Amino acid sequence: MLLIVVRFLYAAICAGAFAALVNVTYPEGTPAVPLTSQYPITSFLVLMTVSQLVTVVDMVFRRKRIEVITAIYFGVLVGVLLVYLSFQALQPLIAPENKGVTLTLLSVILPYICTSLLLQTKDRFRFIIPYVEFVKEVKGGRPFLLDTSALIDGRVADLIDTKIIDSPMLVPSFVLQELQDIADSNDKLRRNRGRRGLDVLSKLQGNQNVEVKLYEVKQGEVKASPVDQKLVELAKKLGGRVVTNDFNLNKVASVQGVDVVNLNDVANALKPRYLPGEKIVIKIIKPGESLGQGVGYLDDGTMVVCEQGNTMIGKDVDIIVTSVLQSSAGRMIFGRLANAAGN
Repeated sequence: MLLIVVRFLYAAICAGAFAALVNVTYPEGTPAVPLTSQYPITSFLVLMTVSQLVTVVDMVFRRKRIEVITAIYFGVLVGVLLVYLSFQALQPLIAPENKGVTLTLLSVILPYICTSLLLQTKDRFRFIIPYVEFVKEVKGGRPFLLDTSALIDGRVADLIDTKIIDSPMLVPSFVLQELQDIADSNDKLRRNRGRRGLDVLSKLQGNQNVEVKLYEVKQGEVKASPVDQKLVELAKKLGGRVVTNDFNLNKVASVQGVDVVNLNDVANALKPRYLPGEKIVIKIIKPGESLGQGVGYLDDGTMVVCEQGNTMIGKDVDIIVTSVLQSSAGRMIFGRLANAAGN
């Protein structure tokens, strides 16, 4: 809407300026009267047409890359400055009749060289001028890049509902393509996982608590071939963090210095802490792998292994915690029957 208002104001300003220009009157006997005063209506229409061609070009080429525009701007600016300095330095050495030709050549060649150089090296320009970077900026804090496994897992949507995340979330185009390939799989289980991931993505886009965008990766922007490596490389380029529950991707990203938010680690960090000696109540639902063990689960899904609990299957029992095992794969609690401990 704002862009439409700007275009309307631009057209109105052009119309007012050109109307004032063609209505300028000159005294009789003026030796050279401009064509705009000789043919006011025709001149007005021609000027308006030319000025509005800029708006048409702007509407046709909607997707513009700020780093390209900035590189062209700096290239022309530096080129014009070099033209002036070079011409001033060469003036004493140039014959008067050749100054026009020299200035024309410098005005054409130097801006082109500067613009071409910056366009070819725009991704490395930050090393030359530290405070100017021709890289894509994402508003807000450091962005989160969502992995396919995180979308299929679905817990990221629940995490956003807590409103503790205010940084933008990006879904690269190659992640979306992988998700679509999984959803189109012939395997029913794999197909259902892919469709679940697409549903979670749709839910995220409709959530007002966070900004979720599909990031279109240009050809050649990311050189790696596996999806995981592409995600790591893109995160390094954007200065973002990878959101996943893939153990291998977690390790690969960490080795390359990319921050990772592992959903399993987040879930484990929010689970209640149980210390040895504390008492908990669970329902034994099946025998364990070792002789005499019984297995139950807490409300958050944490597995509890109870010694001598195989005889209590189907019953709610009091358990004394003996040890806790925690890893990125999850948390396990080991304990023994409170009655057996003499409590």
